Amino acid sequence: MEIERRFLVSGFPEEGCIRRAKVAQGYLCTDNIEARIRKTVNRDCTTYKLCFKSDGTLSRKEVEFEISEVHYEELLDLLQEKMIEKDYRVYQLGDRRLKVCEVDPGTKGHYYYAEIEFNSEEEALVYDCIQIPNLLEEVTYDKSYNMKNYWHITRILKQPFKS
Repeated sequence: MEIERRFLVSGFPEEGCIRRAKVAQGYLCTDNIEARIRKTVNRDCTTYKLCFKSDGTLSRKEVEFEISEVHYEELLDLLQEKMIEKDYRVYQLGDRRLKVCEVDPGTKGHYYYAEIEFNSEEEALVYDCIQIPNLLEEVTYDKSYNMKNYWHITRILKQPFKS
């Protein structure tokens, strides 16, 4: 089970980045169950994953498998539109990891979001988000900020995103 809160932020924190990666992800299905492929490139390696997620906001079932580059390339051929590009960074924030992404860097509709994962919904609900750098607003319950919906809006419907 994935339990996370999401926030819009105005950019990357100035200091404290402990990991960086470039991510490309695309959606094979965006109905109630989403299916996506993801390529993550960091300084040490490149990984390929196939992920399934249930619908939801704060909590969602997530099943993820590492796949070979060959399988990734085969699935890539099934995509209807181009991948979502992300500049992905991880920061230590107290006893939590803060993940910050710039979505579609260099494009007109790019935006930044941050997320923090939790062990329980109770833990998530009592977390004080005021310590998140560059915080603009929480969007945990705004489903348009789920990447599958962003994909659908910007790739399939070819509409600008509301960022």
